[in-house]
Amino acid sequence: MKDNNLAKYLSIFVAVIAVIGAVLFIRVFMEDTTALENDPAVQQSVINPIVWFSAFLLYASVIIALVLSVWSMIKNPQNLKKMVLGVGLLAVVLIICYFMADSNAVLDTQNKVLEGGEAGTATNQWVGTGIWFSIALGLVASLFFVYDLVKGLIKS
Repeated sequence: MKDNNLAKYLSIFVAVIAVIGAVLFIRVFMEDTTALENDPAVQQSVINPIVWFSAFLLYASVIIALVLSVWSMIKNPQNLKKMVLGVGLLAVVLIICYFMADSNAVLDTQNKVLEGGEAGTATNQWVGTGIWFSIALGLVASLFFVYDLVKGLIKS
């Protein structure tokens, strides 16, 4: 019964957030395009609220995810070992991807170095690391998907 009430309150909360977002979104479309591009007062009154609302939702979701993760670790300390192992494996993959990434200069279509994209910068190194990290995690996810698919076909 308690979970049912929680689901009801959560649904109401999500509906309120959706309505607020929809109202803010509709306000942007009600304004004239040239006014949105050129008038700072219109930008301040129409665009800023949706940006602040989006940022608030992002920060709130990150904080809630962190709090619930810590709460889950406190409630189930036996899962702490699995979590530490998983984070450790992710750290190993990140380190490998860091050394695979390069920090070459970032060039535009005319082969000119972009501002801030000089060779050897830490930003270039970390962007390359993020790309390799995404590729590695995508490959692992694909392998597990294929494994689960094959396992399901064999059981059938």
